[in-house]
Amino acid sequence: MIKLRWAHIIPLAAVALGSGLVAAPASAATSGTWTATGSMNAARYHTTATVLPDGEVLVIGGNGTASAELYNPATGTWALTGSMSTERLDQTATLLPDGNVLVAGGGERAAGSAELYDPATGTWTLTGNMHANRLAATATLLKDGEVLVAGGDAGNATYDALSSAELYNPATGTWTVTGSMTTHREDATASLLANGEVLVAGGLGSGATPVSSAELYNPATGKWTATGSMSAARQDANATLLPDGDVLATAGVEGETGPFSELYRPATGQWSPAVGGSVSLSCIPAQDCRINSTATLLGDGDVLVAGGFIGTASNPSSSASALLYNPAANTWATTGSMTTPRIYQTASLLQDGQVLVAGGEAFAKHQRTILASAELYTP
Repeated sequence: MIKLRWAHIIPLAAVALGSGLVAAPASAATSGTWTATGSMNAARYHTTATVLPDGEVLVIGGNGTASAELYNPATGTWALTGSMSTERLDQTATLLPDGNVLVAGGGERAAGSAELYDPATGTWTLTGNMHANRLAATATLLKDGEVLVAGGDAGNATYDALSSAELYNPATGTWTVTGSMTTHREDATASLLANGEVLVAGGLGSGATPVSSAELYNPATGKWTATGSMSAARQDANATLLPDGDVLATAGVEGETGPFSELYRPATGQWSPAVGGSVSLSCIPAQDCRINSTATLLGDGDVLVAGGFIGTASNPSSSASALLYNPAANTWATTGSMTTPRIYQTASLLQDGQVLVAGGEAFAKHQRTILASAELYTP
């Protein structure tokens, strides 16, 4: 039976404007808008979305299904494509240099397997199995074309977080064990830095405890070293590589005081709050900050954060609200709200500059509805 991973979230809730995040007057809102687009053929959550070289978006698995489908931005419609070999949830998906998509882990029955999607034929081919079962791991395409998969949930009876990592070689279709992280992590973030190192931060550590630590993977040595820790522990957070090479971490603060967002500067290996502007964002104790939202780097360099949990611990719900971060000014502002409140959705930057948000869940009063709907954000 596929693990829904809900125990990590409920009964906790995320905090959004008007519910634990301190906000300035609404007059600071920007003019970005959302419009509904075609709905998927299947309702999906805990899934992945990959923008293909031709501009279409591949969405796979989620909600106990092996099916996959493609969004066509020109028509605003979805079409089913070949199904995976097995159902997956909380898998990773990585666009390879040759245009194929590597999907690894996810779902208790497929947690160690991997397969490749060929956009030219719309078909899947099994590739080498990983050395460990993994759900909610990170996957990063390295500069040499290999894929680093790190941490995740072992998918066993105790759902242990892993510290191990391995490399996928597309040329041979095989996996090689590499150095282990200094900390066990699942639901962490991973970012490829300009120097080729990989920054992994936060997540759930041993005993399903959120962590604030971060570490760097050096592909040249295959080793991990600790770097500066975030000011707050974060799980199911977002990490966005900014044009200047800094990394913006947002959301995911659980049950403690801390900034909604902070910046990692590779030059110093340290984090600093990113909370300025017309929306003053700070997290308060006993509530969470937008766990399971999405963050998307827009064409103009701004970062769009949408959805996530809001409310109180006793009455959480999904949010439709959205925020914009301006890296140049280090400021936040509100923008238009989605047509549907969502958590666990996907967000993809399309070639025309719009953002496609698809699926996820609508959650209110502990009642959940898995969504097939999708919508577009126009900056």
